Order: sequence, then C-alpha cells, then structure tokens
Amino acid sequence: MRKLIECVPNFSEGRDMSIIKQITDQIEAVNGVKLLDVDPGAATNRTVVTFVGTPDEVIEAAFQAVRRASEIIDMRKHKGEHPRMGATDVCPLVPVANISMEETAEYARKLAKRIGEELQIPVYCYENASFLPERRNLANCRSGEYEGLPDKLKNPLWKPDFGPVEFNARSGATAVGARDFLVAFNVNLNTTSTRRANAIAYDVREKGRVKREGNPITGKIVRDENGNQVFIPGTLKAVKAIGWFIEEYGIAQISMNLTNIGITPVHIAFDEVCRKASERGIRVTGSELVGLIPLKAMIDAGKYFLAKQQRSLGVDNDELIKIAIKSLGLDELKPFNPKEKIIEYVLESSESKKKLIHLTAAGLANETASESPAPGGGSISAYVGALGVSLATMVANLSAHKRGWDERWEEFSQWAEKGQQIKDYLLYLVDEDTRAFNLIMEALDMPKKTEEEKENRTKAIEDASIYAIEVPFKVMQTALDSMEIIQAMAEIGNPNSVSDAGVGALCARSAIMGAYLNVKINAASVSNKEKVAVFLTDGEEVERKALELEAIIIRKVNETIASMSR
Repeated sequence: MRKLIECVPNFSEGRDMSIIKQITDQIEAVNGVKLLDVDPGAATNRTVVTFVGTPDEVIEAAFQAVRRASEIIDMRKHKGEHPRMGATDVCPLVPVANISMEETAEYARKLAKRIGEELQIPVYCYENASFLPERRNLANCRSGEYEGLPDKLKNPLWKPDFGPVEFNARSGATAVGARDFLVAFNVNLNTTSTRRANAIAYDVREKGRVKREGNPITGKIVRDENGNQVFIPGTLKAVKAIGWFIEEYGIAQISMNLTNIGITPVHIAFDEVCRKASERGIRVTGSELVGLIPLKAMIDAGKYFLAKQQRSLGVDNDELIKIAIKSLGLDELKPFNPKEKIIEYVLESSESKKKLIHLTAAGLANETASESPAPGGGSISAYVGALGVSLATMVANLSAHKRGWDERWEEFSQWAEKGQQIKDYLLYLVDEDTRAFNLIMEALDMPKKTEEEKENRTKAIEDASIYAIEVPFKVMQTALDSMEIIQAMAEIGNPNSVSDAGVGALCARSAIMGAYLNVKINAASVSNKEKVAVFLTDGEEVERKALELEAIIIRKVNETIASMSR
C-alpha cells in the first residue's frame, strides 16, 4: 500500500570501489530504502547505483549520497568515455508503486533544491521534473559537459534551476529528473539467425526500419530533404529493440528496452513479438527479464493472459504472478524467483518475518493467545473481515467457472477482483492496527523531564491515539464495503456455495462490530472530543448498516438453502 520510488544516480567514479563504497554506505544508512544494484564501469569511469524505498527516505538517501560524492570525487581529475558534467552526473527518480509521475517530479524538484542550496552545486531539472521545455532532454542539460560549464553558466539561458550560478570546479553540476520505469526484456526465439531476429526487432520497435526503394532489403535507402534516412515506424511505442545471438543459450533473442511500460507493457510487447515472429515462420519459446520489475507490471500481465483464457481475474497476486511467469516463459532459460525479481518483494524481504499476515494460521492464533498485548481485537477484527470477503470472492470465482455460465465469466470476474482488493486492504490493516498500538507505546516511553519534552510527548500520545481510532474505523468501512460483494454472491452466485456467502456475512458483521469496540475504547484516550464524536457517530451508523445487511443476506441464504431441500 505504501508509495515507492526508485532512484538511479550516476556517479563519476567507476574504478576506485573504495570511493563508491563510501557513497553507497550513505544510502544503506537510511532506514526505509534498499540498495538494489551497484554497476561500475572502468572505461566510462562511472558507476550506476540503484536503490528503492519510500519517497522521503529515498530523497534523504539520495541527498546524502550526492553530498558524499561532492566530498570525495574531484571532477578536475576525472576522465571517462561517458558524457558527464558532475561528481553526481544525473539523479533520476522513477515511480514504482502507488505514486504518480507528477508526485515523483515534485520529489525530484525538492531534492534538486536541497542539493543546490545546501551543497552549492548548480542543478538542472530534466525530463518530467523540468521547468523549461528545452531542459526536458538530458542531452541538452549536459551539453558542453563538465569542461563547458564555466561558459555555460555565464549564459542567462542556462541559469541553473537551483543552486549557484558560479562554477563549482570540484563537483561540477548535477541533473535531477523524474522519468518512467525502464524494463530490459529479452524474447527468446527458436532460431540462431541474428538477421531474422533483427528483422522482427525492426518490425516491433518504435523507430522501425530504414525505408528503401523497391526491395525492402537491398533497395536504395530513402532520404528526406536534409539527407537524413527515412524510417518506417514499428508497431510498438516506447520500445527500443535489436536482434542478437546469445552464445550462452545457443539461441537468438529480441533484446528490448521498454522505456514506458505504461504505454507498452511487458505482456503487449511479448504478444506482438510472438505475432511478428509467427509471420516469419519463427516461434517464440520464452523470455528473459534483465534486472527488476514493478509488481504492477507482473499483475497486469497475469490478468491479461487470464482474460485471454476467459478466466476470472479475481485471484491473489501469487496466482497472477505464476500465470505471468508461465505465459511469458520467464523461467525457460533459468528459474524466475519473484522474491528476487519484483521490486516490492525485494524491498519487503527483510520485513516479512515481522508481519502478522505472514504467519501461519496457527502461528497467528498462537501469537494472539500469547502474553503480548498485540495483536489484539483490532487486528483480529481486520483478519475476520478479510476471511469474510475471501469467502465471497471464492463464490465469485466458482461462479465464473460454473459449467453453463460461460457467458457470465466477466461479470463474476469483476466481483472477484473487487473482493481481492478489499481482502488485500484488510490484510494490510491487520498489521497496521498492531503498528498503531505500538505507536502509542512508543509515545508513552518518550522522555518527560523538561517542559518541551512533556509537550512533545503529550502531542505524540494524542496523535498516536487518534491514529489508533482511524485504523479500526477503516476496518469498519472496508468490511461494510465487502458486504456489497457478499450480498451479490448470496443473490446471484453459484447456489451450491450460498452458505459460504452466509458465513462471509457473519464474518463481515463481526469484523465491523469488533472494530467498533476498538474505536470506542481508544476514543477514551483522546482529548479532542469533537474529533472523537465524529468517529463514534459515524461508527454507530456503519454498525447499524452492517446489522441490517447481515439480516438481509442471511435471510436470502436460508431461503436458497430451503429451496434446494425441496
């Protein structure tokens, strides 16, 4: 549920790993971020670092890395093959999950401002973070490179977006931007021919192939009035591609960079290559993902292939990922481990043991029964609600696959998808309720010797107590939303599973009533009685609606069961 962004800074040092280690140490010292990759290049004398995390923490880690680079990299001594203009040459931010490009661009500008003001480094904002159209292209911002900066900074048209106008001889300048996520994706072919692989690559890549007169292979190249080659565009936007032979695997591949998976996602690129390969008598045998991929891209792929099979899309993420892996053939050349290839899973791997929802059913029961005060009634209410909507989702999926109901698969798939979303949110609230309790305990442990400490402690307790009301109230609202699905499945779902819908209704009602008890008991600790009154009044109304719906659903369940017994 949390927002995630990736940061890919490029540092002008690729030979002395002790220097790079000092920079990456700064990144790893920040909680909430995970270092994913460090890729040094000796010829370019440049290192590309990749890390991911929550936005504020990523910004902090990026700033500390840029700060350290400015202290230990001297651009006056730098030589390398790659274009560059600063110790930290570029620092792009990439939206990964639950965050828009617009928000990411604002974070990039926030980082750029801090670098410029606190480190006195000239900063240009590029791509989606740019303030001026001509600065959107990184090549324009970096024109003249480090050596051209003294003259460039004298030109009013190239006044930095942030930082001093003066030349910083040691650190140069930095470009900070926001760009789309790039996926490196290779498609495997049942051929060893690089020429045929290239032909398919030209068919699909956005740039396409060179236009020729007459024969498309040997004909004279067509040029425009300026003497530039004319290209016939390929079928896929935001895709770069080339064909090559991989000695290690003994096959040809289409090697693609998907520069905007919002325009051309992985599954569309794969299917289009399949189509173009088939037209040339070649078969796609699988694919290979280089680097990491966002969870959403894999979920979207799984849903895409299930829809092609006219199967319900309302299954859990693990099943969707499995479908995506098998449909794309991602495990043809070597095992594909989602825990190592999906960004969110890599980030959460170190936290998984701490989460209640990763316990077994027996483990959660045992943890609840222990002498620890958490998890308590709020977490269990959320879990009971998750079980309730899971039952309704099961009925929807069974109905989507019921013999004779084939034409209704999309109808039930939509209900199942909605159920999965609610289930996932309630599972998130299981742990969030326990975290809310822990925040109160942490606030109570704050020092209270001075007047300032007392004020800070009082405010922290109040804020934590309000949050401890907000979380169970969200459980109430979400569980009430689930009753729409439960009612629908009781009324139009597979009648053989109507009792499951009934049990789901009982769970949802219990979740709402249990969460309301937590709202009420936590309200006693809050001094802002006006705010508390709103929660109590709204909570009472949610509980009333839940009891009303429960009665309607159970009545329908019993009527259906009775009719089946006649």
